Amino acid sequence: QEWEDYRLTWKPEDFDNMKKVRLPSKHIWLPDVVLYNNADGMYEVSFYSNAVISYDGSIFWLPPAIYKSACKIEVKHFPFDQQNCTMKFRSWTYDRTEIDLVLKSEVASLDDFTPSGEWDIVALPGRRNENPDDSTYVDITYDFIIRRKPLFYTINLIIPCILITSLAILVFYLPSDCGEKMTLCISVLLALTVFLLLISKIVPPTSLDVPLVGKYLMFTMVLVTFSIVTSVCVLNVHHR
Repeated sequence: QEWEDYRLTWKPEDFDNMKKVRLPSKHIWLPDVVLYNNADGMYEVSFYSNAVISYDGSIFWLPPAIYKSACKIEVKHFPFDQQNCTMKFRSWTYDRTEIDLVLKSEVASLDDFTPSGEWDIVALPGRRNENPDDSTYVDITYDFIIRRKPLFYTINLIIPCILITSLAILVFYLPSDCGEKMTLCISVLLALTVFLLLISKIVPPTSLDVPLVGKYLMFTMVLVTFSIVTSVCVLNVHHR
């Protein structure tokens, strides 16, 4: 954060040509800019670092903090999904006439970003929002557009599901005299049930849509159940 405070100005020539000074941030006025869509109720920064004050009254303050915001998760195309989580910053008690928020850059910096093994950052655009019905309202919103890395789920979830599903077709090629006909059907059904339970643990319970892979497993389980019923009828007719 950067702002100007006319009360913290001085002439460098009067103080041994000192143009900058670092002071504890708790000893100066700080703008109460917080994350409005906070998820954990913690609005304070984790550490009040020193503020860099220039002779012209400009102040630079960069405290370390961990922000947690709530966002809607779209998992229809899981694990090939892309999410958009927004973070809205505004003053808690001041309006636009007292604190006017200005966006310094339209894109957030990724200089100190540590790559994740599960997500890729697609874009980090920022924007300044105003309310036409309220001239005193202003906020700064950042959109965190992230894309899931599907390799792990493709190898451990998608491919095994397809291979296990293909085994259900072999049930109709087994002769009726073979006693493993029902065993194969039930084994495939149990395996699909395990994968469906695995997906239910991975996907957030507040998702707005059912993943396509979940619909695929449900449809396959219906077909396998139908094949079990058909196999029972065939075996009943064969051994009658």
